[in-house]
Amino acid sequence: MNIVVIGAGYAGTVAANRLRKKAPDARITVVNPRGDFIERVRLHEQIAGSGTATRPLGEMLRDGIAIETASVDKIGDATVTLDDGRSLDFDHAILAAGSIANPLPGAIPVGTWEGAEQARVALEALSTGATVTVIGGGLTGIETVSEIAEARPDLRVRLASDAVAAWLSAGAQRHIRRTLARLNVEIVTDRIVEIDETTLRLDSGTTLGSDLTLWAIVSAVPELAARSGLAVDAHGRALVDESLRSVTDPRVFAVGDCAAVPGMRMACATAAPQGAHAADTLARMIEGREPRPFSMGYAGQGMSLGRRDAVLQATDRSDRAGRLFFGGRLAARTKELVSRYAAYAARTGNSVWMRGPKR
Repeated sequence: MNIVVIGAGYAGTVAANRLRKKAPDARITVVNPRGDFIERVRLHEQIAGSGTATRPLGEMLRDGIAIETASVDKIGDATVTLDDGRSLDFDHAILAAGSIANPLPGAIPVGTWEGAEQARVALEALSTGATVTVIGGGLTGIETVSEIAEARPDLRVRLASDAVAAWLSAGAQRHIRRTLARLNVEIVTDRIVEIDETTLRLDSGTTLGSDLTLWAIVSAVPELAARSGLAVDAHGRALVDESLRSVTDPRVFAVGDCAAVPGMRMACATAAPQGAHAADTLARMIEGREPRPFSMGYAGQGMSLGRRDAVLQATDRSDRAGRLFFGGRLAARTKELVSRYAAYAARTGNSVWMRGPKR
């Protein structure tokens, strides 16, 4: 039994390690563009120089799992074609290609490893008084701007977004804005429509200066699923059945950011359970048993606000924010534990989650 796992983020690494335990006789190959596991929840630390987001992939995968450092060009009929022309045959494949960013020209995308490294180098080169602009008022943008402002108080730092943490409770939003104010982060609510070197042109027609502009909006996925002829939604995410199998080819599972699973958001909290469920389902199928539907509910969301502050927002199982939230140092320590657990789950394949809401 040949199993190819495409992508070694949280979803792919959890899936591969869990399969190694549950289907020990299977030949598992992980294909990844780089030889490192990237902790995407720590990319903002990598950018600001307050932490690191890489671990050697060989240390994250169980013994017996083969690693191919390459990109996948296409998923064909029981064959994966690599970008160097080689091919790998499979009985089953797990597509865990993650997500990407499509920034405005002139901005550096910080939601990917390559972009985060480029941003880190550029940030280090800035002298006192320079201006950094982070575009995006979601989790990635808020964590990035907070980390930079705390690590580099000598810089002028701004966040550009028409909405900041709008999906959270009113109390959590107030806490975030108070913290950003304490860190001297300027908030610009006008939309940036064009970047011309060090000049930002706003929707209102005004301009702002920016020595470094970072794009913190992650909303796109690689074109691999569509290029391979798999059915996709309007965003390019692979359409899957209730067991996370492609509706086009049931030999292919799709998990994480690149899978179109109703009610799920892009997050490691989503990716790990989906990777684990794909592994469990595939192990059942190898044993001749029927697959089970995927069901997952959320309990909360967390975001770092530098190294000494954070917000933990309680949600219902559908991921809707309630009134309850926590902020401050205790929240920061708890968020750190959550980030460590995400890496632990990837390394061991031991992911746990709640069942989803009744529909």
